[in-house]
Amino acid sequence: MNEVVGEAKTATKGAREYLTFRLGQEEYGIDILKVQEIRGYEKPTRIANVPEFIRGVVNLRGTIVPIVDMRLKFNCEKAEYNGFTVVIILNLYNRVVGIVVDSVSDVMELTSEQVRPAPDLDASLDSSAVLGLGSVNERMLILLDIEKLMASVDMGLVSLNA
Repeated sequence: MNEVVGEAKTATKGAREYLTFRLGQEEYGIDILKVQEIRGYEKPTRIANVPEFIRGVVNLRGTIVPIVDMRLKFNCEKAEYNGFTVVIILNLYNRVVGIVVDSVSDVMELTSEQVRPAPDLDASLDSSAVLGLGSVNERMLILLDIEKLMASVDMGLVSLNA
């Protein structure tokens, strides 16, 4: 019996925690350590000459935070704002950025055995920003490298040198 407990501790030691969220029918996961807080959606102040997926900025306790609508970034069918719509506030490279998602699900711990490489697909999402696919029972998560995604040239939000 002690061997089983020892194995469980070893598996947990190599595990990482992901905040899971929904965009349309898909479920995504990002490293929980990058998440600063989760807030309800509030309409941001629009900024001229930015891509459509950058909805604008909000004032978060004195910090001006750019807000990216991930549904628009990932070309989802529709971006509807309702009571479930939330903003995940991220701290990336010492810069605060908010991402709009349909809903937040939960925090999930995944071991390396539960993560598979992502297939190469020609999609709107830069495949280098996909860490892999996590599976737990019947759930399949698309695991994102949110820092790499937010540092991409088309986003222009964070610099890797910051």
